[in-house]
Amino acid sequence: MTDATREPRPLLPFLEPLYGVLVPLAWPLVRCAIAWNLIVHGWGKVLRGPAAQAVQLGRDGIDGGIPLALLLIFVELVGGVCIALGLATRFFAAAVAIEMGVLAFHTYWGHGFSWNGRGYEYVLMWGLVSLAIALRGGGPYSLDRKIGREF
Repeated sequence: MTDATREPRPLLPFLEPLYGVLVPLAWPLVRCAIAWNLIVHGWGKVLRGPAAQAVQLGRDGIDGGIPLALLLIFVELVGGVCIALGLATRFFAAAVAIEMGVLAFHTYWGHGFSWNGRGYEYVLMWGLVSLAIALRGGGPYSLDRKIGREF
């Protein structure tokens, strides 16, 4: 094993067994963190309704109408559940990365960085995390791995 692939030794060696147990759980934790946010936002769009969501998108300068609103509901709600489960993980994470990229650079970029001022901070971070998930896939604790296929 080369130095680039070898894990560094812990500063406190007695923690090594703990790390051995917890490190494999890091990727499902990342998937569930982003999935939770997606599900909450997707459910909000469901409650608002596709027509009202389309109006909101129009106010933000994105004119896609009800079809785009339905697509975003699908990506966020269904995609969030699938990312949490690790099912079709790469597909949905890539879709989320694209959505967040559009939001960051089209909708929020002109407001600056800070999310408090409607800036791109939040959506850019979630877009990059989604991109990392799309590149990595579901990981060892995923339905993709259980099935033996990635979508």
